[in-house]
Amino acid sequence: MGEVLIAAAAFVGTHFLLSHQLRAPLVARVGERGFAGIYSLVAFATLIWLARAYRAAPAGDPLWPVGDGLWAIATIVMLVASVLFMGSLVRNPALPDPGGKAKPVPEARGVYAITRHPMMWAFALWGGVHILVYPDPSNVALASAIIILALAGAHMQDRKKARLQPDFWPEWERRTSYLPFAAIVGGRARIGTLGGHALGGGVVLWLAATWAHVPLAGWAAGMWRWIV
Repeated sequence: MGEVLIAAAAFVGTHFLLSHQLRAPLVARVGERGFAGIYSLVAFATLIWLARAYRAAPAGDPLWPVGDGLWAIATIVMLVASVLFMGSLVRNPALPDPGGKAKPVPEARGVYAITRHPMMWAFALWGGVHILVYPDPSNVALASAIIILALAGAHMQDRKKARLQPDFWPEWERRTSYLPFAAIVGGRARIGTLGGHALGGGVVLWLAATWAHVPLAGWAAGMWRWIV
């Protein structure tokens, strides 16, 4: 358990340091391609360390009992996370123009009306679900690292992009929200149509990922818990 905590801290901490405080001095020394190589190497090494520590950790006593009620909540939340993730892969208005041209700030649509960080919230919800239904201490440490990396990383991304895209990002922040549904509740965005890539793709991902727990982990997850 101790090694899992140390590896998780290294995985999250090096991501933050390399993405923010150390990025500029390293780029100045080794260039963008050199920095990308260092970043990828450190990320891969710490991830492998975390995975090996997690697999080697002995199973602990569950921190709370898990019944069908928690599984039902987790199943629904995982579907929401899958929709957010698939919706984030298409038509992200915050991506810079490849040609470097300035572009107008659009109204937030689809999953971006829910939150301007749908992928990060999908990862955070994934982590929360796995803590909820598998409250093993080592799993809580690993999933918590994913949640912190996703949500703190999204917050830091806002600050970074406000500096890099001053003509776009502040207005995009005003029209959207970090917290899910806050912009909709505040009247700054409308949920509208999520799109087939988000809804259809999300359902397919949800079904496939939860089914994969049977051959990979040896136990059923999601709706398959009541079918298989």
